[in-house]
Amino acid sequence: HFSCREQPIFSTRAHVFQIDPATKRNWIPASKHALTVSYFYDATRNVYRIISVGGTKAIINSTITPNMTFTKTSQKFGQWADSRANTVYGLGFASEQHLSQFAEKFQEVKEAARLAREKSQDKTELTNPALNITSHQVLPSPIISSNGPGEDKLFRSQSADVEITTEKERLKKMLSEGSVSEVQWEAEFFSLQDNNNKLVAALHEANANVDQWKKQLAAYQEETETLRQRVAELESQGAHDSSSENNKEELSQTLEELELLIKAKDEEIQMLKSQKCGRWEAEGEREETLQKLQELEARNAELERRLHLAEQTLAETLAEREKIQNEVTKVAEIMDVKIFELSEIRQGLAKLVES
Repeated sequence: HFSCREQPIFSTRAHVFQIDPATKRNWIPASKHALTVSYFYDATRNVYRIISVGGTKAIINSTITPNMTFTKTSQKFGQWADSRANTVYGLGFASEQHLSQFAEKFQEVKEAARLAREKSQDKTELTNPALNITSHQVLPSPIISSNGPGEDKLFRSQSADVEITTEKERLKKMLSEGSVSEVQWEAEFFSLQDNNNKLVAALHEANANVDQWKKQLAAYQEETETLRQRVAELESQGAHDSSSENNKEELSQTLEELELLIKAKDEEIQMLKSQKCGRWEAEGEREETLQKLQELEARNAELERRLHLAEQTLAETLAEREKIQNEVTKVAEIMDVKIFELSEIRQGLAKLVES
């Protein structure tokens, strides 16, 4: 936990890495997700630190010194070496702008730390000129880090010359081992390896898509051929139905004749019914008239039955013809869609072959 006296002066989010202490070559991710990385300033001690906390653990606790350097190793990745912590921190940002902002703030804080150190040295020399010689042997640091006794070494009040010399030696040692440059190459290698894996995966997916498109193309071709045969059958059936157009005209004419005949018989029946009272003078004439009337009614019923059958036959013929026409139209539309999909698949295959 950092001191309550410290206040954040800049915060951003980034993926945090640390150099592998065993190999000094590989990055070890400090967390699975991006963390908040902040610059803190302790006005009481005039100290600048970079702090990042993951859960209850301090992932980064780096005190900024004038000798530190933040290096951009790619458009979104940067790193700096902390000799006191004996490690190299790496940050992966979401964009180049975030990386630039963090680097600019690092330079500002580094300069502020330099000015603070010079001011502290001047004040110390004015107060006790002999402190430069004896402080590292006699006086322990009065400033204790709030991170616990394990980090007391971060704030020992050794002389500036001894501290600078020690830090330079540690940095030279780390650079001699090739940690900084190799980390940069390692990051570039991981980036290239990741791109290569993506390209290989895309190639496999493209090959799988080609096989699938070929199978789909064969299925569409087979289905198109079946639809063509069906269209030919329907067209031949439609031609056959056109030959029955004459039958339709004959049925229509017969219906008209039957309707006229029924109308005439109805008029004759009504006339007979109106005259039956005056003409039935004899029983024989009455029976004859009744019989004739019954015959006429029976014939009228037969004519109505024939008319009903003719109308039913005509309706069925018209419905069958409309059904066939609808089926021909539907099959033609399906053929148009399949032919359009077939052309798109051929264009996709052509583009894939060209690429």
